[in-house]
Amino acid sequence: MSEISQVLGVFTKNIKDHTGAGATLQRSESKTFYYVTRSGVDTYHAQPLNKQNIPSGLVITLTKKEFITQFTPELKYYEKKTLPALKSLKDKLDKGEKNFMSGNLDEAEQSFAKALFLDPENPRANLGMGSVQCSKNNFDKLSKIISKLLNNDSVFMERQRHEFNLFAISLRKESLFEEAITFYNRAIEINPNDENLHFNAARAYFDAGDFDNALSHLDEALEVSPELGVASMFKKYIIKRLDK
Repeated sequence: MSEISQVLGVFTKNIKDHTGAGATLQRSESKTFYYVTRSGVDTYHAQPLNKQNIPSGLVITLTKKEFITQFTPELKYYEKKTLPALKSLKDKLDKGEKNFMSGNLDEAEQSFAKALFLDPENPRANLGMGSVQCSKNNFDKLSKIISKLLNNDSVFMERQRHEFNLFAISLRKESLFEEAITFYNRAIEINPNDENLHFNAARAYFDAGDFDNALSHLDEALEVSPELGVASMFKKYIIKRLDK
C-alpha cells in the first residue's frame, strides 16, 4: 500500500453472483474484506485482506460516492481479526529491527522474512536479493506502513464515528436510506450515547418507512438528552401520523 493519509478501517464489499436463468436462477452473496484508507478529500483506497488478515494485493481507488455506496464498515472484524494480525506483524518487525541493530544479521533476516510472509528457510531466494540489507530495506518500508495501519485508540474511533455520520448524511441526501442506516448504526456502535446520531438515524428510518425503528431511536436520543426539543417534536409527529 502506498502513502497513507487516513486509515478508515476494515470494510466489506458485497459481491452478488447469479447462476442459471429463468426458474433455475440462483442468487448468492459473498463478502470480501478490504482495508480502506483515504488520501485527499475524495480519493479512497481499498486493499483486500489476505488469509492472515493483513492488507495485501491490488489497491482499488474509488471516489467518495463509489466508496460509500459499495462498502460497509466492519468494526468487529477490524478489532478481532485485522488489528491482532497487524500487532503480530509489528512484533515480528520490531524483533527483526532489534536483531539488526545488535548485529545479529541471521536472526534479523529470519524475522524480516517472516514479517514479509516469505520462506524463513530461504529468505534471500524469496526476496530475489542477495543481502540482509535488502531485507532491511523492505522491512523499513513495511514497518512504516504497519505503524500507520495500527490505529485503534480513542482518537481513531472518534474519527470513525464522525466519518460514518458524514457518510450517512450524504447517502440520505441521495435517498439511499438503507445504506445510510448502516453507517448510522455503525457510528452508534462506537458511541451509543450520542443523541444526535440517534436523531439522524431516526430520520433515515422514517424516510425508509420504518416508523418503529425511527421511534426507537428517538427514544434513545431523548433518554440521553431529554431536552432535545427536535427529537420530542419529531416523535409527536410520527405518533400523530400513525394514529391517522
